[in-house]
Amino acid sequence: MLTLTIAHRRELKAQAHTLNPVVMIGKSGLSASVMEELNRGLSSHELIKVKVQIDDRIARNELFEEICQLLNAAPVQHIGKIFVIYRPKPEETGKHEGYPSKKKTSTPFRTKRSFQNSV
Repeated sequence: MLTLTIAHRRELKAQAHTLNPVVMIGKSGLSASVMEELNRGLSSHELIKVKVQIDDRIARNELFEEICQLLNAAPVQHIGKIFVIYRPKPEETGKHEGYPSKKKTSTPFRTKRSFQNSV
């Protein structure tokens, strides 16, 4: 399970405020398809909201910890029946290695006065 600094967690909470739940977990709990959907959501979005239909608070806490352990994710927030989970995307190394750089060689900025002085 990943750990976050307080400042990073605060930023993620602010970002998650406007999100809608991506996955809903029913009263039957975790299944293979639910875990697959959670993994897919974290892979594509990094930060997701999950809604849980379980009424027991202790069971929800255990479920939240279990999800984060299994997916190697960081728990961001747990308010009522809503979980916010974060897992950074793996860095794609060598994605643009073969392509030449399109960086322009910049010429110094010339002002109107510099044109007048060169005459």
